[in-house]
Amino acid sequence: MLADALRATPDGLPDALALVDGLDDALVQGLARIDEERAAALESLAAAFTGSPLGDRVTDAIGKIIAGTVTDEHLATLAGARAALLGAAHDALRASLDTALGRSREPWPAAAPVTDSAHLLAGGRSWLRELAIAGWRGVDHELAGGAAQAVQSLLADPATRRLAVLLDGFAAELRAAAPVATLPAVPVRRWADLWSRALLLSQEGYPAFAATPVDGRLVILGVDLHEHPTVFQAQAHGLLETADGAVRLVRTGVAAAKVDTISGPSAWRMLSAFPLFRGVLAEHRTVEVAGLSLTPGGDLIWDEAKVTAGEPADPFAAARVRLGAATALPAAPLDRHPAGLAEPVLLEGYAAAGDTFDLGGGVTVALDLARLPAAGPLTPALVASSTACLGLLRWDGQWLLQPLAVQALVKKKPVTVYGGDWALGPTEAKAAKAETAAGTAVDVLRERAGRLLRK
Repeated sequence: MLADALRATPDGLPDALALVDGLDDALVQGLARIDEERAAALESLAAAFTGSPLGDRVTDAIGKIIAGTVTDEHLATLAGARAALLGAAHDALRASLDTALGRSREPWPAAAPVTDSAHLLAGGRSWLRELAIAGWRGVDHELAGGAAQAVQSLLADPATRRLAVLLDGFAAELRAAAPVATLPAVPVRRWADLWSRALLLSQEGYPAFAATPVDGRLVILGVDLHEHPTVFQAQAHGLLETADGAVRLVRTGVAAAKVDTISGPSAWRMLSAFPLFRGVLAEHRTVEVAGLSLTPGGDLIWDEAKVTAGEPADPFAAARVRLGAATALPAAPLDRHPAGLAEPVLLEGYAAAGDTFDLGGGVTVALDLARLPAAGPLTPALVASSTACLGLLRWDGQWLLQPLAVQALVKKKPVTVYGGDWALGPTEAKAAKAETAAGTAVDVLRERAGRLLRK
């Protein structure tokens, strides 16, 4: 039962997260300043790996770091141990959910190592080592800006651009916060996540995973909108039906750069290069897929030249019939993190109460209403009046439900509202009027950008 999974905490989860917290705290002050309390936390981390394949390496690395020797190899081991703990936490949470939902999942495939760009990775590792030694509290403008040369070199090679973008974004956050010593609080878990992911990606021989072309029919269940000051992304979750009868849970998405003055429904205008994607969201149509690339982690790489709009479809009806039997794809190694959990579910028969759904039997699930996008018509009031909800189950110290679509009663009339209903523009009069005014600004900015490029 789903209620059992939402109520239970996997064995060892609090202990694993406490070990991660101890390592993250050491990174706040810096590995050059390990006091007795932080040394004890690192030794507890080493003890937790005793008897595991990483045991000897973790013990040796932590011993050397406490003694004052910090090398790239030691830091890679530390990042690997941290990723292993968070990966185990992710797997335990997801396994309990899969069991409750009766959801099967494909295994992660083996992959060959890639070493062609090894000469470009050393610069990134060097900057990450300086960060770990100084600690977040030791970051000033000079240290935060030290990634620039490595980022420039990594961007020149397509094989290392993923790492380049990660380092560039991480450095930008640090520059915006510098000098970090003056901050009242530090985003400890986030910066440690970015640091450890970048460090693992910068290792020579990191495996490469190939995508495979697929054909079939995609039924979109809902869209998760991510709005950043400089980026807008629409990520759709759906069911991919292939000719062999298989049904897989997949994701696909598109994104575009923007400025922070463009927000709300106007952000959809930034996705003008993807008219078909916007159309199928707004019109609730299926997508006929012909040769789209599917990654082992379940991401369909959207290409408008390889898709066509299909017939209208009811996502709630599709979820009731096909979601329970759909096969989920595994998480990529670096995505095995509790914060990366986003499992599509259909909930019905609950009682909405404020910011929770009461599932009965004394079990409630909290609603992640902060994720309701300004670019869509979903509101807390609609969710509160809903009778059925398509959403994503996420984890942030507890299970949270992010609504993607709801069936609700409005003025005693049944309505169905999806987060992507405004993909072609708002359908509600007041929002449409505001979007028209804001859209003028988008058109002006686009025209000015084009003029600058022509010059």
